[in-house]
Amino acid sequence: MSRSPFSSVSLPARLLLGSLLLGPLMLGGAASAQTYQVQIQRTAHGIPHIQASDLGGIGYGVGYSYAQDNLCLLADQVMTVRGERSKFLGAEGKTVVGFQPVNNLDSDVFFKTVIEPGRLQAGYRDQPQILALMRGYVAGVNRYLRDTPPEQWPSACRNADWVRPLTELDVMRLGEEKAIQASAGAMVSAITSARPPQAGASTAAPRPDLAAFNRQYRFNDLPIGSNGWAFGSEATTNGRGLLLGNPHFPWETSNRFYQLHLTLPGQFDVMGASLGGMPVVNIGFNQDVAWTHTVSTDKRFTLAALTLVPGDPLSYVKDGQQRRLQRRTAVIEVKTANGPRLHTRTVYFTPEGPLVNLPAAGLTWTPQYAFALRDANRNNTRMLATWLGFAGAKSVRDIRASLNVQGIPWVNTIAADRAGSALYADISSSPNVSAAQQQACTPPPLAPLFPAAGLAVLDGSHSACDWKTDPASRVPGLRAPDKMPVLIRQDFVANSNNSAWLANPAAPQTGLDPLVGEVNAPQSPRTRMGLLEIGRRLSGTDGLPGRTFDIPTLQATLLRESNLTGEMYAADAAKLCQSAGGAELQPACNALAAWDRRSSQESRGAALWREFWRRARAIPNVYAVPFDPADPVNTPRGLNTADPAAQTALLGALREAAAALTAAGIPFDAPLGEVQGVVRGGDFISLPGGAEFEGVLDKIDFNPLAPGGYRGVVGNASSYIQTVGFTDSGVQAEAVLTYSQSSNPESPYFSDQTRLFSRSEWVKLPFTQPEIEADPTRTVVQLSE
Repeated sequence: MSRSPFSSVSLPARLLLGSLLLGPLMLGGAASAQTYQVQIQRTAHGIPHIQASDLGGIGYGVGYSYAQDNLCLLADQVMTVRGERSKFLGAEGKTVVGFQPVNNLDSDVFFKTVIEPGRLQAGYRDQPQILALMRGYVAGVNRYLRDTPPEQWPSACRNADWVRPLTELDVMRLGEEKAIQASAGAMVSAITSARPPQAGASTAAPRPDLAAFNRQYRFNDLPIGSNGWAFGSEATTNGRGLLLGNPHFPWETSNRFYQLHLTLPGQFDVMGASLGGMPVVNIGFNQDVAWTHTVSTDKRFTLAALTLVPGDPLSYVKDGQQRRLQRRTAVIEVKTANGPRLHTRTVYFTPEGPLVNLPAAGLTWTPQYAFALRDANRNNTRMLATWLGFAGAKSVRDIRASLNVQGIPWVNTIAADRAGSALYADISSSPNVSAAQQQACTPPPLAPLFPAAGLAVLDGSHSACDWKTDPASRVPGLRAPDKMPVLIRQDFVANSNNSAWLANPAAPQTGLDPLVGEVNAPQSPRTRMGLLEIGRRLSGTDGLPGRTFDIPTLQATLLRESNLTGEMYAADAAKLCQSAGGAELQPACNALAAWDRRSSQESRGAALWREFWRRARAIPNVYAVPFDPADPVNTPRGLNTADPAAQTALLGALREAAAALTAAGIPFDAPLGEVQGVVRGGDFISLPGGAEFEGVLDKIDFNPLAPGGYRGVVGNASSYIQTVGFTDSGVQAEAVLTYSQSSNPESPYFSDQTRLFSRSEWVKLPFTQPEIEADPTRTVVQLSE
């Protein structure tokens, strides 16, 4: 076979799911789309308990309840996925897609061209149960709109012309937008800006600036994260399963979680939280099993390097044959001060996916080469079926069976069950590209892009480099479930967004293909902090009674707010400061020495450490003991204060940190809770937690330091936190939704749980009907249509 400079991989994107088996849960046929009956009980903090006799009624109740609490948020997202932001809000405004800010016009072009309504509809055609659920959701939202005059909508969208009735296709689009957030959705502008080269254009690609690329895209360090711990019979006080779910997701956008309880008698009784627009429980529990998710390290896409036909940048060569690029033209109505205008833009595709323009990675469309994106989550219509399978599961093995539907888009699954088993599974949508194939098919000049920027670029000129189809996979081109990391234990499994390698250090998972994750690689401070805290509890060295976990000790461990980088490096920093920092630094030195190495609201000196470590972590040769793959939890550790260059840089970082706090008017020993938090209803609500780079399990990313401190949560942070255990009499669950249930400032559920979170308090979730009826705030609504 002749080889071009590039060699790559392709897959038939069409999924024929056929007759759908929902894991251990078999559901009856869809009810009439015209008939809905549902009971909605609300308990404290606005949690809806939704009961219906069919899936349509469940969807109806979810849609109605969610619209009550988050109408503007939902309507804004629907406007986004319809590609109509410019029509109503103008072209220059911003939105968030794939956790990236993009302008309205690029967003509209993307959703008008990349989302494929026909393929989504075809993917759901053989899933009547899922269609019934979605249609019910649509009807429930629209019922709320009919019941609520526009002048009574929340202030953010009151009387807005962009709040319109929902359609079934809107719900499909909302699901697709969620599925592609770690792939195509993260490259909106890269896709919509890909243009053919002009005549006479240079054949040279731009010089890569991978630092700039990583600041923008972060494919090797996704900004979304989570902690997920599951404990089995050997690690719990009562010998049954126990779970911590601590996803780190945005406090804004429809990626906010929403608490709910869904009961379809005889089929499932499940409680937890869902993302906006999803009529299922994404993270939650039932009577026998509890689960959570953490963002996994798998790459969800590859790029194909296309060799273009000389003189024709709209044609490429594959297997010696010329192929024409496809065009999709979007016509966008744009609101302007002078009335609406039309904007037309063409996006270019191969059968595998759209072309991309990534100049910071050196990947642009030149007369010789172009680059196409192949997305493992393109037209993923399997997600709702997977989570419905979870809803009816009886054990972690049922969860494992439901994962075979291959609907989980970009997360690990961590679960614990009543019998005392704990599950870690990275069974998610991942390209079936082996290490050997990746090595053979990556053009040598582009090989550095994978370790440095998370971009796997394969040769697109040969079908031998296409994604391989495994007969054990339901989806052509995706890695089969039995080829992905799975671990079932009786002690524990844990993940904080590093690879499957150390889900349990006693049973390391090696031999991972590069697209799945690394082994023998440095772990994030948050991963290390979690494994250290679990080890301390199980060895009885954490200062709490006993050496097993129950709900109180699990909560105490999380909200102890231990700071890994403080534990590993602060003593050396304080000693250096006191010995060589000079008189002007002594107040800062003393604050660091006295700091309790935590990021609790009472911790004094934590803000100084944050500003110091923000600067010091990038110092070359900064660690006294470097990373050792034989001891990945405890290394690196210590500061290399014996090295003169490192010592000088460390002292410089301390001076800069001290100056920054002084300029902001913050004493070095100020309690952290006095300087970080959010404002709700004019009140300042202090919050615990620390930034990702600090290694605090309770991750909270705040706005940059300003006069007075850190005000407002940005990016991703602790969101829906649940602790779930099982007893002889039932399930025990306590949770807190850190930003509260409603995004409407006028709602009583806008900041109530945020205040609980500030006080480290939890909500005991009422799961049984007697528990629900015992809530003095309970309300009941019967809806029928």
